[in-house]
Parts: sequence; C-alpha cells; structure tokens
Amino acid sequence: MDFLPINTDDMKKRGWEQCDFVFVTGDAYVDHSSFGAAVVSRLLERYGYKVGIIAQPDWKDLNSFKKLGEPRLGFLVNSGNIDSMVNHYTTFRKKRSTDAYSSGGKANLRPDRAVTVYSNRLREAYKHVPVIIGGIEASLRRFSHYDYWSDEVKRSVLLDSGADLLVYGMGEKSIIEIAEALNAGIPAEEITYINGTVYKTKDRERAFEPVFLPTYDEVVSSKKKYGESFKIQYENTDSKTAKTLVEQYDTVYVVQNPPMDTLNMQELDDVYDLDYMMDYHPIYKNSGGIPALSEIKFSVTSVRGCFGGCNFCSLNFHQGRVVQARSHESILKEVEKMTKDKDFKGYIHDVGGPTANFRIKACVKQEKHGVCKDRECLTPERCKNLKVDHRDYLELLRKIRSVDGIKKVFIRSGIRYDYAIYDSSDEFITELVSHHVSGQLRTAPEHVSESVLRLMGKPSIKIYNQFVKRFYDKNKKLNKEQYIVPYFISSHPGSRLKDAIELAEYIRDMGHIPEQVQDFYPTPGTMSTCMYYTGFNPLTGDAVYVPRDNEERKMQRALLQYNKKENYNLVLKALMKENRYDLIGFGEKCLIRPRENERKQR
Repeated sequence: MDFLPINTDDMKKRGWEQCDFVFVTGDAYVDHSSFGAAVVSRLLERYGYKVGIIAQPDWKDLNSFKKLGEPRLGFLVNSGNIDSMVNHYTTFRKKRSTDAYSSGGKANLRPDRAVTVYSNRLREAYKHVPVIIGGIEASLRRFSHYDYWSDEVKRSVLLDSGADLLVYGMGEKSIIEIAEALNAGIPAEEITYINGTVYKTKDRERAFEPVFLPTYDEVVSSKKKYGESFKIQYENTDSKTAKTLVEQYDTVYVVQNPPMDTLNMQELDDVYDLDYMMDYHPIYKNSGGIPALSEIKFSVTSVRGCFGGCNFCSLNFHQGRVVQARSHESILKEVEKMTKDKDFKGYIHDVGGPTANFRIKACVKQEKHGVCKDRECLTPERCKNLKVDHRDYLELLRKIRSVDGIKKVFIRSGIRYDYAIYDSSDEFITELVSHHVSGQLRTAPEHVSESVLRLMGKPSIKIYNQFVKRFYDKNKKLNKEQYIVPYFISSHPGSRLKDAIELAEYIRDMGHIPEQVQDFYPTPGTMSTCMYYTGFNPLTGDAVYVPRDNEERKMQRALLQYNKKENYNLVLKALMKENRYDLIGFGEKCLIRPRENERKQR
C-alpha cells in the first residue's frame, strides 16, 4: 500500500503509462478517509481505475496541470474539504492568514473559487478531456446562488467552470457510474441519467419528468423568485421523493437529477475500509505537515447525514437529512489500527459525525418514504414520530473503551442536547459525564432569543437550560469538575440589537465569557443565507430582519464578549442605541462601567 502517484516518476514505479483519472484538489494531498479527494480516488482504485493526484497546483502556471499528462477518461476537480472562499475570508471579508489544509498552515496556495479556476485551466491544457467537478464548493453552487463575497447572484458553477458534469452530495455511487460510462466510451455530454449529478443541455426534453425552477434571469431580478427557487430545491433533497430540477439560462438548461441513494451500512463500511494511508504525503513533512490532519487523525467518523434541521447549516443540501451509520465492527477495526500508530497516545478525540449522538434514522417512515418535506424532526417542537434511542451509540462507545491501548474516548463533534433530553433513559447523559468529556463539553445553543432560535431552526433555550442543569447535576453526583462551553452565533437573520443584548445578559448570568464567537456567515446552500439575501423566510414568506450594516454586526459580535477592552466602545454604543442604560454602571447586572468623564458629569 502506498500513496497514489503525484508525478510521472510515481507512475513509472507502478508501471503506468497513463492515468485513467487525475484528481485536482485545492487541499494538500492527505490520504485519509476524512478527505473527499482521498475517498473518491481510493474508491475508483478499488474498481480498477488508475488515479493520480495533483494537489494545490499553481493555477498561474499551466504546466502544473500537465504534470501527470493527459488522463484516459477525465479530470476530477474539487476545492478541497472546505469552500475556497470560506477558507480564504472571514465573515467581514478580510483575508485569512493561515490555511489548515495546506503544508505548514501556509495561506494562498489555492485560488479564490478554486473549482472554477482549476476547471478553466484544465480546459486550456486539455480541451477535449472530460472535467467532472464535485465536493462542497461545487455541490452548494449547483444552481444559481447568492454569493456573499461579491454580493450578487451567480450562475451555476457548472457553467462558470466549463465542466462537463457536476457531482453533488457525497458522490460515491455517482462517481463509479460516471467512470463506468466513460470507460464504456459514452461521451461526457451523453451522461445525463446518473442520480446525484448535474448536467447542462440545450434540449429541454432530455430531463425526465422535470420541475422547472424560476429562470436565472428571474432569480437575479426578483428576490421573491429567488426564494421560490430555494423552496423548491429545499423540498427536493431526499433520494426517495426528489424530482428532477431544471434551471434555464437563455438557451442552456442546467439539469439536476435526483440525489444519489443513501449508503446502507455495508456500503458505508466499504468506504471507510479502503486502502488509505491515513496520513499526509511525505513531501509535506519538512514544511510542517498538514495542521488539519492533527484535528482528525485520531477521531472516528461514526455517521453521516443529520436530521437536526439547523437553517445555517448546508448539510440538507450536501449530506442530506437521513442518518447513515457505520457498523461497530468497521469502527472497531479502525480504532485497533489507530492504536498501532506510532503517534497514538491512547486518546480517541471524537466518535461522531455532523451530530455525534445520532446513530439511527429519525423515524420508521424514512425507511420507505424518505424525509418529510414540510416539517423538521426536532424543531420547533419534537415530532411525535421521532425515535430517541442512544442504546446503539452507548454500546459502540463501550466497545471502543474496552479496546487494548485505549485510555479515553472523547466526544467533540457536537451533542444534540435536545435529543439527549428527550431520551426517557438517563443512561446516555450519565455515561457522557462519566467517560466522554475532556474537562469541557462544547455545545451549540447558538442564541437565546426565541424568535432568533426559530429562524435558526434551533429549539427553545429552555431545552438547553434543562440539559445544562442535568449535566451539572450529574457532575456533582459523580464528584466531577467538568464544564459546558457554549457556542453562539451573532447577527443571524432575525437578530436585532435587542436580541444580541439579551444574549449578552444570558452570557453574564452564565458566568463565562466565550473565548470564540462566530458572526453569521452567509454561505451558499443554506436557508439562513436565503433569508439574509431576500429578507424573508422562503418557506413561509414572512419578512425577516437582517443585520447587514457592518457596524451593527460588529456591535452584535462585541456584545458576546462585552468584557474585552477593545469591545468597550461598540458595546457602549449598542446599549445607548437601545436605551439600555441599566446595563451601564457598577451593579452586578451591568455589562460595562461608564467612562470617567461621564461619571464626573453625573
């Protein structure tokens, strides 16, 4: 077992004259099951295809894209594990100084809008070779979408990139069908029948029983039409119920086939049982390695998919709402392999996924009929059909704890606290506190204002407070000193200054100022981004207040860390603007003290 070829010398060592596929990715080359490029390339390898890797090519040098020669079947392109624009810019559109997915954390080793840039350069290098794009950046831009960084509605990335096909979602089944079609000699423009893909055509009759979205011209000129388009897309993300969707651009039609079927347990096990090196390529060793790997090298992905329904999350459009779980046997095999790694110290950093304590489908109905189009499982109230059961997850955690060489198993990928509270058994919270907290448990209430939480797709803060109480009661009973560290988002659509102040008061009463806060980031493919752009909820049509002004957003963010000196002026301005002078003073309920000159005037 070895890394896949990254140059012609590697190809010669394998006796290859030509690759079948060349994968161009915006990340450094990390052959690990948490990296999409590694999963797709190793899966193709299992099916007998020869795959080479071009990681972080110099997009200004066309020869960087020719280093492995012309592939027999096609190029595969992604931006890496993270959207290139999110990777490059903060929520205030300021350039980031580091990149965890690059050697030594160095920034600027990939271009903005990497999928588009890479694909266009490949077209220059090899005009007639098929280009297939995928990954998070392509997946969430498959139709027209609001682009926060340019503040405009952009076309489908399939058109701007000039690619032949777009794979959306996780893509394992889709990519194998594409490979088989290309290998059979079917031209890329004729591959229009594979689920989980998007293609372009000038023949509107090619789409099977389609639903037509508002045209590109309509969504650009009308926010109402934009919201209508989003709603249709939102209702067609499940593989059992989704229709073919079509968006028109003048004489060209962008056609989205229904999603790929979710993987069953055996299929998901197979994905994680591929021949990964589980490490970064040795070429990065002398320059500091790849920081992102250290975060996940000794973590285990247990599931994919999430029925949590958070509106600021893109999972609905990418992984979907149906939970897919790996078997205990597959996970234990991975854990045992970890224990033999020379760097392993006995600690599993995480066992989870999008939501750690989801291991089963939300309800029996999903097995046959898919997810509901018009309701969520957990919000605004718990659905009566929701199955709440932690037994399988607990059994898995116990098995991992019993593996020789394991000292501690942590859960860090996020506990859905409302799901935990709804469990009629106290067993999960007891074992969580007893065995799986590393001193601090990170939770994500996100906000406290009930109106904001509803727009976020999050449960009432009362539910969170119940979880907090039960957590600390358990710690006291078990004589443990462990803490909850909450995660909050400022300036989400619906959040006014008064809501941010309400959140600041909650933080004050909590007795702990968060070290990090996140300003809402409008990224493609989320309900919250649609609300940010349009100013209304696309599902209900109700108007939504949107804090767009940078100064107000800075004030909302500053209120979450009101004790910092550098935030004083912003907090003072926010409190005065809302006439909350009761929070300026020396009382225990005050957020800040008045300035010296103001005290003298009084």
